[in-house]
Amino acid sequence: MNKIPLTIKGAEQLRAELHRLKTVDRPEVIAAIAEARSHGDLSENAEYEAAKDRQGFIEGRIKEVEGKLSHALIVDPQLLDADGRCVFGATIELEDLHNGSTLTYQIVGDDEADSKLGKISVSSPIARALIGKYAGDVAEFDAPGGRRELEILDVRYV
Repeated sequence: MNKIPLTIKGAEQLRAELHRLKTVDRPEVIAAIAEARSHGDLSENAEYEAAKDRQGFIEGRIKEVEGKLSHALIVDPQLLDADGRCVFGATIELEDLHNGSTLTYQIVGDDEADSKLGKISVSSPIARALIGKYAGDVAEFDAPGGRRELEILDVRYV
């Protein structure tokens, strides 16, 4: 399996989720199954079926998060020596050449992406257009609303 790039914060978030799944969610669903079993006939017990479904989801998510963490390539943006290039983990200030607005994005892993927080996935069209470019360059990419051009104003590794 290929390495999955994550920032330090993204890896911490996955570890916290895994801890919660194992120490809170898993014991709660086990208790819910035991409670539902105590009600008797399991063939028509909706509580039991719902708890078993929830248990399946939790166990699947635990396996998924453990897999991601075991294949993680954790990148600390502050330790990068990218000579001003846009790379994974970099925070990039941009100007939209269509409307003049200023945007700031950090390129992060797929699981960390949240555009409301200014975090874009490394596999997104914007990030793919930015990777390898320097301040002063213009990145062009196709968006749902049409072709967009963003000028790179600054690249930081924080």
